[in-house]
Amino acid sequence: MRPDIRPMTGEDRAAIVTILRALPEFTPDEVAIAEEVIDVYLQKSFSSGYHIFVSEVGSSVIGYVCYGPTPLTVGTWDMYWLAIDMKSQGQGMGRALMAFAEARIRENQGRLIIIETSGKPEYEKTRRFHHSQGYTIASRIADFYAPGDDKLILEKRLV
Repeated sequence: MRPDIRPMTGEDRAAIVTILRALPEFTPDEVAIAEEVIDVYLQKSFSSGYHIFVSEVGSSVIGYVCYGPTPLTVGTWDMYWLAIDMKSQGQGMGRALMAFAEARIRENQGRLIIIETSGKPEYEKTRRFHHSQGYTIASRIADFYAPGDDKLILEKRLV
């Protein structure tokens, strides 16, 4: 089944927060940051610097993506969040959201997408997903988030 993808509205906030809280990859602090970003977007829309879209199947929100242009760059965009409800994972929903975001970035003359993620073992599934979508590790900063928790910077060139 193919998801419908549309801009996030205030009515979607609770469903997205529920999804984020249920995913084992995200700590409570990370969910709190995601909520702050969502709230800024809901107040200011795209003028916030964030682009947030939700994915629906039927009338159920099953995931979201958040990305935006990187300040002070030409054609570089950050992919901040991509989350799919656990029961909907493995069905192509994440790929659909990623392809949607990448297409919108291309339409806006994007040439490079950056994803920052953790090197912790809990993020292995996430890193495999990004790799399967054509993202490669551009750099690693050892012990960035905490001792033993490296920061990985992934990239994908669109041109």
